[in-house]
Amino acid sequence: MNSRDRIKRSLIMALFSSLMIAGAFIRIPVGPVPVTLTSFFMLTAGLLLGPVGGSLSVLIYLIIGLMGFPAFAGGSGPAVFAGPTGGFLIAYLVAVFICGIISAGSTQTAYRRLPVRDIAAVITGSIVLYAIGVPWLKWRLGMQWPAAFSAGMLPFLPGDAVKAVAAVIIRQVLNRTAPELLPERE
Repeated sequence: MNSRDRIKRSLIMALFSSLMIAGAFIRIPVGPVPVTLTSFFMLTAGLLLGPVGGSLSVLIYLIIGLMGFPAFAGGSGPAVFAGPTGGFLIAYLVAVFICGIISAGSTQTAYRRLPVRDIAAVITGSIVLYAIGVPWLKWRLGMQWPAAFSAGMLPFLPGDAVKAVAAVIIRQVLNRTAPELLPERE
């Protein structure tokens, strides 16, 4: 990878970190976990940047919030990680990595067909998000399982389906119309 590609990749990772921060401020309160666009940008980063680049963009986002800058929907600083939404924040890092790994096998030429890998990647990334976030929410708030699912998963399923479809469409469109804008996925 030449220096121009490294710079482009770094800028796109920084862009996704910034978009995740902005996505946290576009929120709809529905209980202890608000609806935000952060997961949309996380999934899109995994599809566009791959497991390494996507993970680095999420890691930058998490470090910014951990340092106390207003990056998360529920506040900032280390206390947010100990709160009810901390599991979802931690899950972003795992979910983007897995999403990137699964989608890494799809190539530009594969976009003439149904992007099965990308669809599987965003679905798996969303499942990972719930698999870590919901038990954490249950534990931190002392809820029973039905209440935890009702508070941390069920209200989000329709919106997350739309976010997943949008992330796949964005990757397809960029791959077809402007592949030069996309960095190599690692």
